[in-house]
Amino acid sequence: MSETIRLDDKLVGKDQPAYIIAEMSANHAGSKERALEIIRAAKDAGADCVKVQTYTPETMTLDSDKKWFKIDKGTWEGENLYSLYQKAYTPWEWQEDLKKEAEKIGIDFFSTPYENTAVDFLEDLGVEFYKVASFSITNLPFLKYLAQKDKPIIMSTGMATLAEIDEAVRTIREVGNEQLALLNCSSAYPSIADDMNLKNIKNLEETFGVPVGLSDHSLGSVAAVTSVAMGAKIIEKHFCMSREIENPDSSFSMEPDEFKKMVNDIRAAERAIGKIDYSISEKEKNSRIFRRSIFAVEDIKAGEEITEENIKIIRPGFGLKPKHWDNVLKTKAIKDIEKGTPLSWSMIK
Repeated sequence: MSETIRLDDKLVGKDQPAYIIAEMSANHAGSKERALEIIRAAKDAGADCVKVQTYTPETMTLDSDKKWFKIDKGTWEGENLYSLYQKAYTPWEWQEDLKKEAEKIGIDFFSTPYENTAVDFLEDLGVEFYKVASFSITNLPFLKYLAQKDKPIIMSTGMATLAEIDEAVRTIREVGNEQLALLNCSSAYPSIADDMNLKNIKNLEETFGVPVGLSDHSLGSVAAVTSVAMGAKIIEKHFCMSREIENPDSSFSMEPDEFKKMVNDIRAAERAIGKIDYSISEKEKNSRIFRRSIFAVEDIKAGEEITEENIKIIRPGFGLKPKHWDNVLKTKAIKDIEKGTPLSWSMIK
């Protein structure tokens, strides 16, 4: 078990800022130039990393029109699996250039392989860490093969029961790979708030002793920012240049300005979370004068009794603290006290 993992030159996990991944997926819409543009835009939007997916239609499914290969509901309703993957996949011959572009501009680059030949390809490419998609979490032979590369693995847990997650984690650890992070995930496209169960983040962290984050397919940034407040250390969001560029992922992807705002909100949330600290900041010290304290609200002559009629607990805080109220009542003024004067011990007997 490890509370942190290293992704390229960054530590991810306990006491570290959230690692933010821009998922390209199909948003290149068949254009290598757009894929390169997405990498540059992700960097400008504040992402730590850009992710692609490495598969071909043939490595994912069978070219068949039988009913089992048809999608009958959801975002891709009516699609045939093989034709969907034809539209969505990132050509392998692009990926070396995409990685070089990421390295040139200073953003991390990695991929989601779906079977062993994709892992071999990415190993030859020199990818330093991997993503396991929710749909692969039960493919234990594949997880074992990937884990044997002894590189960090970020694994999404969408659709998985706790038992299935445990089985996948044990499969990775049994080959000696402890470089693992888990992402809470709702594998619906788009996800809705009712299905996200962000409380799983803390539970996954406590159960498996690994860094935990969120693979977020919901619209907007509320879930991502909230998850950081709940302990998420990795945020993955689909990223596009424009949702008007149609592709299988565009409808639930973030445009650059939206992604940048999300990043800024996450960083602001991290600053607000801060640390356990009850010391008083300089700004708070300046505000303390607006607490209530005991003031004379009538002119009080020397020798006159202090009563509820001639003193009150009001703002600002220059007088005796309210906790002294009972001790002050029925004492006597030892000098004249003008209305509007903060009470002090030197004024009463």
